[in-house]
Amino acid sequence: LNCMKKIMLLLGVLVVSLGAVNANPGSEEVDARVLGAFKKEFATAKDITWTLAVNYYQASFVYNEQHITAYYNTEGELLGVARFISPVDLPLALQADLKKNYQPYWISNLFEAATSEGTTYYITIEDADQSIVLKSDNARDWDQYKKVKKS
Repeated sequence: LNCMKKIMLLLGVLVVSLGAVNANPGSEEVDARVLGAFKKEFATAKDITWTLAVNYYQASFVYNEQHITAYYNTEGELLGVARFISPVDLPLALQADLKKNYQPYWISNLFEAATSEGTTYYITIEDADQSIVLKSDNARDWDQYKKVKKS
């Protein structure tokens, strides 16, 4: 459970920073258990790029014509998957909440993060003065995750 919370935090950081971790090893440097689990789960993946962090591996790739990022622990267990989505792919309740409560904002980033605990949506909305990251883990409404004033 603690590991899942770390991954959800990691996925949250992804939406805020969209930064990569420090290393980019070739697949020959990725643990064999991780590679085996990845190949079993995503056999038809293309354009795979591996990133190694302290306690996990990140694979960025194209699968079924979508750009996906998968996170694995060092034992080869899939921790979570993230993918950028279109606003029309959001659950209808989240679309309605955006329209009702965030009408003057535009969307600059939107992705879905799935773990064994469920699916969470992160969206970055902006106006001329601020950027707001919203999060939903109930598929019904948004909670403010982070707010940044523009300079």
